[in-house]
Parts: sequence; C-alpha cells; structure tokens
Amino acid sequence: MKILLIKKMAMLTLLAMIGLAFMAFVMPQDQKVGGPWDIPTKYEKMENPYIDDASLVKPGKMMYSKHCKSCHGSKGLGDGSKAAQLETFPGDFTSEEFKKYSDGALYYMTYVGRDEMEPFDKKITDEEDQWAVIMYMKSL
Repeated sequence: MKILLIKKMAMLTLLAMIGLAFMAFVMPQDQKVGGPWDIPTKYEKMENPYIDDASLVKPGKMMYSKHCKSCHGSKGLGDGSKAAQLETFPGDFTSEEFKKYSDGALYYMTYVGRDEMEPFDKKITDEEDQWAVIMYMKSL
C-alpha cells in the first residue's frame, strides 16, 4: 500500500514537471522577460533633434540620477541599488552592445519600456529632457 502511494506521488510529480517544461516552450514571446528588444522601425529611425546641444548632458545627468540610477547605477553599469531585485540585468551603458543602439532605439526603450523597464514618458514629460537623459546615458 505504501509503495503504491509513493509510485503515484512520483508519477504526479513527473507529470507536473513535464507540464511545466511544456509551458515554457509554448509561452508566447511577448510574455517572456528579457531577451532582445523589438524596436519598431519608427523609433529605430528616429533622430535626436538636440544631438548638437552638449549643454543638455548636465540636466540629463540630474534626471538620470533621479529616475534611472537606482537600477542602472551611477556609472550605467547596471549595478544600482535595485538591480539585484530585478529578474533581468538592467544593461551596461558602457558596453559595445549598448553603443550600437540608435538614439531612437534608446528613446523607445526608455520612454515606451517593456517588462521591468517601466515607461518613463509620464515621469519625464518634456521632450528636451527626455533626449537629455539619452545624451547623458550615451556619455557614460
């Protein structure tokens, strides 16, 4: 009787594990956290209208410190005080991979967001300020 119960429990455990593994393969891409960003063409081609205004880096740094530093870190290394609580690495703004992103792609990631990267379009509402943050991020 005891052996039969153990066999049933083992079978149920095995079925549960198979079910979880199956769900991981059939889960839609948009529900998975992390992975490559799918940047719409509109944003990929978007140009920074303030690209030549180096005076925006300083206010960009101030807004970055207020809104971004807790996850992305003071030097953009992805080591902010909240980073360890995230499921995904917040990114290293000094990396070659990051430097390949267009200004428009960075705008999309920052102000539209996804998953744990909340959209900041409601927190930093002025367009010039939004681009200032991106300019500061690129200066790291």
